[in-house]
Amino acid sequence: MEFKFTQANLERIEQETKKYPVRKPAVMAALYIAQEQNGYISFEVMKAIADVLGITAEEVLGVVTFYTMYHQKQMGKFHIQVCTNVSCMLRGGYEIWNQVKDKFGLDHMGVTADQKFSLEEVECMGSCGTAPMIAVNEDYYENLTKEKVEELLQSLKGSN
Repeated sequence: MEFKFTQANLERIEQETKKYPVRKPAVMAALYIAQEQNGYISFEVMKAIADVLGITAEEVLGVVTFYTMYHQKQMGKFHIQVCTNVSCMLRGGYEIWNQVKDKFGLDHMGVTADQKFSLEEVECMGSCGTAPMIAVNEDYYENLTKEKVEELLQSLKGSN
């Protein structure tokens, strides 16, 4: 299955490349744009990014596999990331992880049958001073309690 960027997204990537003296550093922005368009980063997407930026697909793969924000399979409409690194762990991160796992019957990188929710355990999201925290898509929720998590999950279940 071939992947092609929309013309608008090609223009966005070109704008990103202008921020740097060479094209390669725009790979992260190109990956984000591609993930917005395709939903996840497949090998075909990596090849398209490599072609657009004039780098190898292996260089793109190195970035995809290093950062957790790029997904190599389709995630749910609400992608929930639970931090279980040291600060979050000490303040209840694993209790929250188990709460979300049990609520949706998911394990790490699992997706519900209706494609509405996906779950990922992450190492650190830079919120150590406000631990424990989770992210839903691009939104951070900090200083959580089990009650606050339950309210959040209920609000997501009611969303379309």
